[in-house]
Amino acid sequence: MIVIAACALIAGNPAGAASAPVMPQPSGSEAQLAEVLVVGKQPGPGLWRISKGDHDLWIFATLTPLPKQMIWDATDIEKHIGESQAVLAPPRIDPHVGFFRGLTLLPALLRARHNPDGRTLEQVVPHDLYMRWLGLRVKYLGNSSDEKLRPMLAALDLADKALDKEGLDDEPGIWKRIESISRRARVPVEPVVLDLKIPDEKAYVRDLTQISTERELACLRSVIEHLERDLPSLRERANLWSLGDIARLRPLLPADEPIACFDAVMSVTRFRSEYAQISARLDALWISSAEQALQINRSTLAVVGIKKLLAVDGWLAQLRSRGYVIREP
Repeated sequence: MIVIAACALIAGNPAGAASAPVMPQPSGSEAQLAEVLVVGKQPGPGLWRISKGDHDLWIFATLTPLPKQMIWDATDIEKHIGESQAVLAPPRIDPHVGFFRGLTLLPALLRARHNPDGRTLEQVVPHDLYMRWLGLRVKYLGNSSDEKLRPMLAALDLADKALDKEGLDDEPGIWKRIESISRRARVPVEPVVLDLKIPDEKAYVRDLTQISTERELACLRSVIEHLERDLPSLRERANLWSLGDIARLRPLLPADEPIACFDAVMSVTRFRSEYAQISARLDALWISSAEQALQINRSTLAVVGIKKLLAVDGWLAQLRSRGYVIREP
């Protein structure tokens, strides 16, 4: 969403969509699975099959983060791409900020990254919370952190580096691999892009700076708690995706970025209103693209995020409500 993209632009790091609160640590045999990330060649999940008559849409569901040392076995995907007439790319938003226009934003972006009056995190954050952040900073960032970052951006930076240190990768290259396979097979890749016009980019930056210090501190606290407590759930979730175990993966899907950070961004009225509108437009765009592919092609492969696919009101539920036959992997 443009809200999350704006926050990521200022942070200098990718930011994921918001989610429900994180899951507790697993126990027993599940905890053993979470302790070590899987390596080597792994199949990933099977494909969902959406059918209308003799036309099929095969859906491959991706997840982030995934184990850095995992090698994804794309044999099944190669087969389906070879039998398909098109591949639907993962849906994305194009905010239409040109290169030269982006350059004019740099001064505002640089100011928005830092605390007012040049204050450091130690001066802004309560002492007990700062000491917890400092312990994680030593573990995950070393001496590379920026002590003048706003608390929310310091939280995003810490979370990003922690995943990397824990052997998890937010950019596992799954889509790039599928795109490469499609090119070799001469199967066209059809983009699913929501064009978004931004009349006043600087206004978005200004609005982000209006997030209250209390909201930013809540974000930082929730990220710290997340890293202190919930990394085993993220590792287990990554393992289960790699192994293709959807039944055990489903309950862990909400475990993601702490909700307090999303709440901080949503405290800005403009963002809260636009987020709902853009989410609805992106949903409608993907459903329309999927239905068009089912109508035109005998076989199509689509790539989407697994949380968006399997949510209670997600894209699979919407297709089911429209009467399509769905076969689980």
